[in-house]
Order: sequence, then structure tokens, then C-alpha cells
Amino acid sequence: MPEGADPGPALPVLGIGIDPCVILLRHGGLSLVQTMDFFYPLVEDPYMMGCIACASVAMGITKCDNMLTLLSLSQSMSEEEHEKIMPLMIKGFRDATEEGGTAVTGGQMVVSSWLIIGGVATVVYRPSAFIMPNNAAVGDVLVLTKPLGTQVAVNLDNTERWNQVEVVELVYQEATLNITGFGILGHSQNLVKQQRNDVSFVICNLPVIAKMAAISKASGQFGLLQGTSAETSGGLLICLPREQVAHFCSEKRSSKTREGHQAWIVSIVEKGNQTVLPCGTTAAVLGPAHSNASSEPSS
Repeated sequence: MPEGADPGPALPVLGIGIDPCVILLRHGGLSLVQTMDFFYPLVEDPYMMGCIACASVAMGITKCDNMLTLLSLSQSMSEEEHEKIMPLMIKGFRDATEEGGTAVTGGQMVVSSWLIIGGVATVVYRPSAFIMPNNAAVGDVLVLTKPLGTQVAVNLDNTERWNQVEVVELVYQEATLNITGFGILGHSQNLVKQQRNDVSFVICNLPVIAKMAAISKASGQFGLLQGTSAETSGGLLICLPREQVAHFCSEKRSSKTREGHQAWIVSIVEKGNQTVLPCGTTAAVLGPAHSNASSEPSS
């Protein structure tokens, strides 16, 4: 740029810390929005695993121009297992991609010690066509569009103590095209660090899938009530002005949006220094030592 030239308005850029990256392209005033992810098997159903992987890959975007598949065949699997399992995983990934309004156009397949499925989702937008996650203001609230507990459910041991079929059934139904990644604590911390205003997020509510809180506590694993349990195919964490929440939740429950789902207010935006706090705390950052009460949806 010539010395003294007007650089024009700053265009949005988003990098490490939030799942999708937003990169200003060199031509045409466009931005590249891209995200990728991959998974080892989480569930016994290969088709559902493909759907879950696709939902993870599409984290943070609502439209997709191009989807690539990343696939690793396990050396420990027999030829018969390859022929039965891999087509189902690929079909699940492809079907979820088509549900999202796009298609798989390529990818890469290798042979290794592990069975892995993932991909890369890409979309090109004008900067005015997407919302940057950096505009939270004091008085806003954070809404979660699915209850927590998916990691607990899909990692249960099939023992007599817990009826795995019963508790996982809802999670399978909820494994639709949506987001994934860190636990609610990790997502909240990443999100609050992106904010332009001096704010903190105060987490006051943890909606949890029925029975998952008890299972997490009994197992001594996952950290569900501490907010550290990863939420594979979890809900959207959305910051909204308080006056818009009722309308948003009403639309979310309506039949116009797929089957209709509930949403929960989980956090309040207060003035602060880009930290995540539990309710009633003004100094210590929310972590494993702080547990919030959970509310368990019955469905």
C-alpha cells in the first residue's frame, strides 16, 4: 500500500481460538471461512459416526461451498470389516453434508494404525454476510441450543449398571448437523477472549441430558458439571440481546425449525476483563474447582 494511502475500514479476521477461521482473501473483498476436524470412533453405529464427524467439521458455519473428507483406514481391521464399516461411515458423512445444503467434492484416504474420519468445510463470503463473534455487550445473555452430556453418553461402558441404550437414544437423535468441540467452559473462554468490549461471561445454568450428571459424578470422569466435558455434536452457544431471547427460544421450539428443540439461557454478560465466572463469583475464573447446579431436561 502506498505511503499515506487510506487503508479503508478494518475487515473481520478470526484465527486460533474459535473453531472456524475467517481470513481476508487478496482479491475481490471476500473472506474465506473454513473449519476442519477429525475423530476416532465414538459410537458403535458407523453411519451415525459419519454424521457426527460431518457435524463436527461444519462447526461455526451455516452454509458451505465445499466439503472435503479425510479418512484413515485401520490396519487392524479385516477386509470384511473395511467393506462393511467404511461405506456406512462415508454415507453418514455424505448424507449429513447434503442435509447441510452442500456436497463432498473430494478428500484424502490413507491407511494407518487408527480408524479416523473427518474433513474440511469451506465457504467464501462477503464480510457483510456473516456475523463475527465479538460483539457481546453488558446485559446480553448466552443461549445454548442443546443440553450438555453428549460425551458422557457416547463413552458409557455397556454394563448392567447403566442402560446404555436408553440414555444414548436421545443423543443419537440429537446428533444432527450442529457444532462440537470443547466443553462449554472452553467454548466460553475462547468466545470471551474475542470480545471487543470489556466483558466477562457469568455461567449460571448448565442444562444436562437426563441421567448424565449422575453418571458423570459416579464415574469420576468427564467433568460435566465443571463445564469441561467435550460436547460432540453439541449445541450452538449464541450471544443475544436479552430482549431477543424469548423470540429466539420460541422459534427454536417451533416445528418450523426441524423437529423443534428447546434452548436454555446459560450465561449473563457483565462488565469484566474477558474471563468466565460462575454465578456469584467476581474474582476466581470458573474451573474444575467450581461446580454449578445442573438442570436435567427430561427430553
